[in-house]
Amino acid sequence: MLWFDLTHDRSAADCIAVFADSCRIAQAKDLSLSGLGAEQRPDMICMHYDRPDTLGLGLLMEVKRIAPSIPITMLTVQHSEELAVWAFRSGVWEFLVLPLLNAERDRYLKALLALCQMRSNPTGNGSKQLLTRENLLPESIRLTQQHQQQQPLQQAIRYIEQHYSEHLEQKVLAERCGMTPFRFSRLFKQACGMSFPEYVQRKRLEKAEELLANSQMPITSIAYAVGFQDPSYFARAFKQQFGCCPSDFRRSEPPPGQGDELLPPQHSLSF
Repeated sequence: MLWFDLTHDRSAADCIAVFADSCRIAQAKDLSLSGLGAEQRPDMICMHYDRPDTLGLGLLMEVKRIAPSIPITMLTVQHSEELAVWAFRSGVWEFLVLPLLNAERDRYLKALLALCQMRSNPTGNGSKQLLTRENLLPESIRLTQQHQQQQPLQQAIRYIEQHYSEHLEQKVLAERCGMTPFRFSRLFKQACGMSFPEYVQRKRLEKAEELLANSQMPITSIAYAVGFQDPSYFARAFKQQFGCCPSDFRRSEPPPGQGDELLPPQHSLSF
């Protein structure tokens, strides 16, 4: 990827970290276009905006003119159907509204991988037609509806992150998101890949894993601290999730502050 950071708020540049583990990224310096004519061309150009202005959108059009064969991804925090329509009419390969849910990021990376494989193993006219067809697949209306649905869910996910230790009811969060419980349940599972109760329990178990690895709290206290009301059920759920009971997990861990390189990997959700 060749990454153009066109944000006004420099903190928005953290977005690059979302893709850093999956992609090799080179950042364009001083918004220079000189690298686009080199032999080693990027598989993707990412134009990263917070709120696009005339200068930034003009640069996108200039990049497209100079390197018409390299697909462009436009990332922006501005949720605008008009902007999405403009982007696709300008030949943008993908239009992403930030912040991304994991499900949207994974969908994009899967499509990007397929594109890179196609570009590295061209098959004549077929690959050219496939690239053109992929460019036309995203529709502004579909994207707008999708992000309208995801925004309230992001609010729910943030709420779970902050209140996972409390009693959480799906009905209450549905009301906070302005949805019926049925619609909330359906969209939540669609976006997160699991039901609301499963997601909450997974979050609690991940927090418990962190406390077991990095504190000396008693296991029963950890169970209550992360929101479980029954320590026995907590132990069974933990073993089902991580393959060992909490006490065995703790014995396998070095004391906090020692052997940092042996700390367990984070268990990220796929949604």
